[in-house]
Amino acid sequence: MHVLANKIAFMLPSVQDQSEMYSLHRRADNDMKHLLLADDDANIRALLRHVMTKEGYRVHEAQDGLEAVKLMQETPIDLAILDVMMPGMDGLELCDYIRQHYDIPIMLLTARDQLSDKRDGYLKGTDEYVTKPFEPEELVYRVKALFRRYHRTSSDIIRMNRIVIDRNNVEVTDGQSILFLPMKEFELLSQLAQFPGRLFSRDELIRLVWGADYEGDDRTVDVHIKRLRDRFADYTDDFVIQTVRGIGYKMEVKSP
Repeated sequence: MHVLANKIAFMLPSVQDQSEMYSLHRRADNDMKHLLLADDDANIRALLRHVMTKEGYRVHEAQDGLEAVKLMQETPIDLAILDVMMPGMDGLELCDYIRQHYDIPIMLLTARDQLSDKRDGYLKGTDEYVTKPFEPEELVYRVKALFRRYHRTSSDIIRMNRIVIDRNNVEVTDGQSILFLPMKEFELLSQLAQFPGRLFSRDELIRLVWGADYEGDDRTVDVHIKRLRDRFADYTDDFVIQTVRGIGYKMEVKSP
């Protein structure tokens, strides 16, 4: 694993380089979404390339994890579709790597349908987990749904029915009054609300809200979630924070 980390460390551009690369990409190719397809099965890649290209996506292929890492260094990617069982750097390792360095939707493909396998995928940070065999049209629907979900992050204003989160001014309102939250509660609520329906592990929330150098108990996430639930007990018609046992939490926004 240390050898693998060393292999990819030199490939990773700086945060500034990544930002500049993505900015140039958006200006040059604002409409077409770029998909990474990492799978060692050439037939699967050919099938999905055909289907996704017909839907207007640009598909970039890799046959293993290390090739995918290098590709992402050179080409800004909007969404990653990863096979779990790949030689060298497998899909779970690649998922973990992408989640640490990029803020894009991730979908895992696997022939295994055991609960423990799905748990491993969600703990690594995947947004979707699709079991083979699958209908190509279903993947198209899921990709579109992921893009809709992530589109919410483009705004500093997040709306969950009556509740409005203003990330710029660090405020939460219910349409009539301002609800004052401690900073970590605000950051945790905002993180979950940005990606409704996405499952976050406790470790991921610790890294995103408290920082990678946090050395406390990961149960602090549970404590803050309980405080948020108590604080918004009168707003369960607007949203709920759901617990996924053994993994973490996700935000569910109610339909108006």
